[in-house]
Amino acid sequence: MASEIAIDHQEKAFALLKADAEKIMKLIQVQMDNLTMPQCPLYEEVLDTQMFGLSREIDFAVRLGLIEEREGKALLETLERELSALHEAFTKK
Repeated sequence: MASEIAIDHQEKAFALLKADAEKIMKLIQVQMDNLTMPQCPLYEEVLDTQMFGLSREIDFAVRLGLIEEREGKALLETLERELSALHEAFTKK
C-alpha cells in the first residue's frame, strides 16, 4: 500500500513538472510562431525566471525522491533545445 502511494506521488510530481515545462514550451512556441526578437529584455527576463523556477522545482522534487535526476535534466534539456531553435530561427530571419 505504501509503495503504491509513493508511486502515485512520484507520478503526480512528474506530471506537475511536465505541465510547468509545457507552459514554458508554449511561451517559446509563441515567440517562434511570431519570430519576435528573442533578445527582447522583457521576454528574456520572463523566460529566465520561468526556467530558473522550473529548475528549482525539479531540484526540490529530486531531493524529495519524487523524480529521478535524469528525468528532471531531460525536461530542462528539451526546453533548452527549443530555446536554441528559437534563437537559430531568429538569426536566419
